[in-house]
Amino acid sequence: MGSGSGFTNPSSNHQQPSTSDYAEQHKPSSEFSSRDEYLERELQIMSPKRWRPNLPFRDYRFEWEDTIPALAGTIGKVVMVGAIAATFAGQLGLGDAFILENVRYELVIVAFFILLFSGFLLPTANLAGTHGPLIPLIPIVVAAGGHPMAFGLLIGIFGMLLAISKGGSLLANLTSKGVCGGLLLYLGFIGTTSQVKKLFAWAQGIDMAHIAFVVILSTIVLYALLEHWKKRWLAVPLSCLLGGGLAFMLGAPFEFHTSPGLPNMNPAYWWGENTGWMLGLPGIEQFIVVLPFAVLAVAMWSPDFLGHQVFQKISYPAKTEKVQMNIDDTMVSAATRQVAGSLMGGANFTSSWGTYIVPAAIAKRPIPAGAILTALFCVAAGLLGYPMDLAIWEPVLCVALIVGVFVPLLEAGMEMTREGKTTQSAAIVVFASSLVNPAFGWSLTMLLDNLGLIGCKERSAELSKMNRWIIPGIMFVVLTGVMALVGLLPGIPAILNHG
Repeated sequence: MGSGSGFTNPSSNHQQPSTSDYAEQHKPSSEFSSRDEYLERELQIMSPKRWRPNLPFRDYRFEWEDTIPALAGTIGKVVMVGAIAATFAGQLGLGDAFILENVRYELVIVAFFILLFSGFLLPTANLAGTHGPLIPLIPIVVAAGGHPMAFGLLIGIFGMLLAISKGGSLLANLTSKGVCGGLLLYLGFIGTTSQVKKLFAWAQGIDMAHIAFVVILSTIVLYALLEHWKKRWLAVPLSCLLGGGLAFMLGAPFEFHTSPGLPNMNPAYWWGENTGWMLGLPGIEQFIVVLPFAVLAVAMWSPDFLGHQVFQKISYPAKTEKVQMNIDDTMVSAATRQVAGSLMGGANFTSSWGTYIVPAAIAKRPIPAGAILTALFCVAAGLLGYPMDLAIWEPVLCVALIVGVFVPLLEAGMEMTREGKTTQSAAIVVFASSLVNPAFGWSLTMLLDNLGLIGCKERSAELSKMNRWIIPGIMFVVLTGVMALVGLLPGIPAILNHG
């Protein structure tokens, strides 16, 4: 991973200790003048080990701050997997019982891989979350005769190839601050407005539109106060408590209806012809149908992963490169989890876990300790059932995503575009993303930026021919070609006939 010196906080003057033994260098928080100073030093003294055991208290510690990203991540996971399972169920004629049981199944599956990779063997790999941008593609995949197992397996295989070739980190290094900042601004703005609209739609559906206004306004005030008090890492739990509490007190209906239980852990059940998905196993033709969709899914990983890595770089103090998210390791973790989850019968399509990593970066916490807590929370939510009802209730869900993910992305995007020749590139990536989607906007603007047509001309002049136009050009052509094949370019019919 390249140096993050361009993104680090210049106000941090802590010196990197000379020894690499975390246990020896650790000091209790009582010896520091502030909590921030203690947390920053913890990030600086950690020495994560790749493909070797990383153990609690020997290589890292648990802090109260770790519970915040774990809680936010669990809420996000329940919501996103539920959305994917529900989209499939709607297309395949499966009922609510399928959705509930598959979400529970996925919560158990993901907990195992969180512990194995992010908590133990690859502590700089972000958790393998859910690929939200794929949700609109699911009806197209099903209509084309695609099979969820074939789709998931190909995503995992392509992701592993990209990770092994270190293609993910290469593309990240070729993305300028302006392009990345614009991408964060677009994702943050679109995400924030969509959640506000979703909350108002829910409130109008129960003839209590004023509840949405009160909840959002109260959340804005709370977020501003937390920013003022430098306690922004508490935004997710306090906003969920405030949003849910206010909505309930104002008369919004809510009840627990998902009782405790265990999901069916037998893959043969899920891939039976008359049980689970009721689809049986996929054939060769079903792998061929989902091929372009899988290529597109993995191509969309790089901008997603890059945004999460950059957010860490902006939030962490100086000299913490060793504990920052490694894009290629995250791809290994995500791809492995995808292959296993698809073989077992899960509905999830994976990507970097944004609802975890963004709050963790704000809280100035490394990946592994919060990862372990997230795994425990996911298992608890799946087995108990009741937390799943609360997590998907709109006043809780919407404010959690707004303050935990989308507003911080907006802040990070503005931070990245406040100096240098970055605003042109940022504006173009927002423009192009609005035309098609963020993957198109990122690939097109990266090509234009690296060619020197926009952005910093000096940066472009320093790039090799391969990095200036060959790699960005290939990425843009491949992505645009795949989008044309599956009908994602506005106004242009799909080249592949799904009829």
